Amino acid sequence: MKLVTAIIKPFKMDDAREALAAVGVQGITVTEVKGFGRQKGHTELYRGAEYVVDFLPKSKLEVAVSDDQVEAVIAAITKAASTGKIGDGKIFVQELIEAIRIRTGEFGAEAL
Repeated sequence: MKLVTAIIKPFKMDDAREALAAVGVQGITVTEVKGFGRQKGHTELYRGAEYVVDFLPKSKLEVAVSDDQVEAVIAAITKAASTGKIGDGKIFVQELIEAIRIRTGEFGAEAL
């Protein structure tokens, strides 16, 4: 099993959710986060004063999947979240040691 974590632009979240549903993902966790990468934030004007926005709003998407779904999930997120511009985000894949469904007590891939 793998845990796929993607940091994407917030307005692309609905597209990513639909793409994941199309490849058979049954559950996702979404968190609103702030951060920056190479773009290092940007400057904005507010009431005539310029200020720096260091941390940009992002959405963090987490999906636990079986090993055979990983490539399809990565492809779906990449296609749905891409704008071709800086700040599109990143995808991280980690080994998931165990998953347990609390209600039924199921373990492993059956719990996903």
